[in-house]
Amino acid sequence: MPSSKPTVLLACDFSERFKTLLGKHYNVLGPLPYSSPEALPDGAADVSALVTKGGLKTDLALIEALPKLGIVAFFGTGFEGIDLEAAAQRRLAVTHSPGANASSVADFAMGLALACARNILAADRYVREGRWGGNSLVSMPAVPGLTGARFGIYGLGAIGRKLALRASAFEMEVAYHSRTPKSDAPYSYKASLKALAEWSDILVVAARADLSNRHVVDRSVLAALGPGGHVINVARGSLIDSEALAEALERGTIAGAALDVFEDEPNVPDPLLHAPNLILSPHIAFASTSAREAQENMVLANLEAFYAGRTVPNPIDRS
Repeated sequence: MPSSKPTVLLACDFSERFKTLLGKHYNVLGPLPYSSPEALPDGAADVSALVTKGGLKTDLALIEALPKLGIVAFFGTGFEGIDLEAAAQRRLAVTHSPGANASSVADFAMGLALACARNILAADRYVREGRWGGNSLVSMPAVPGLTGARFGIYGLGAIGRKLALRASAFEMEVAYHSRTPKSDAPYSYKASLKALAEWSDILVVAARADLSNRHVVDRSVLAALGPGGHVINVARGSLIDSEALAEALERGTIAGAALDVFEDEPNVPDPLLHAPNLILSPHIAFASTSAREAQENMVLANLEAFYAGRTVPNPIDRS
């Protein structure tokens, strides 16, 4: 006998908590092994909601393969994977969970900045490899501290603003670049990303990704950052040209980098795996318990409103 519950499809795997909560109200299918019509499970013809994440492809082919689809609910802030024109033609509700993970991502970004600029991972290896010996005051070369350093933020949204507060608490000078200046932001605005990089000692990428800013952190921006500079990416992998970054690290064009995101996750380009002075993490900046649960709750609220015929609380900005 067919289920009386609406059918929800998971494009990727989620926490057991989230899947349990979904299962109370919906018939849950998935997760998909990859985001494509060929990967759809039996019962996909009944799917009325797709729960996915920003980096996964939700293109015209997938939308057309789900004839009853009415809502695409993104876990997280990003929604760059969806074909907005196709969604508009089908009159799909498209939602996300903005701001829910901002504190978690900002915390992690500051951790990466500290680890990168202060050589924390190298110090750990130094001790473990038994190289700390003798009675010298200096065991490893000194590096610039963070007090008084210039902290550049690309993208002053919810995450960027939390980053600015944290950097200020570290007694760092803060500047930013975004599409437009923020009239309520008490930080210096730089008219271009290159100008921000020239100014910065640490450049943190926290902007929303779309086709207009793919590989925006390119060779020229890295050269502007310079041999004492560090770049941190907690936004989307597509924002940095990974080939240019690996080259800049090999040549000493910049001092170091830390990446939590990659263009073709979970695949990491081989040049990055072997680049010096680079910290890698598996897209976990958002993954504090509180942030994850807040995002899950926002997805659940969007689904509940959709099926109740109410206005969804967190529609994406299509402008």
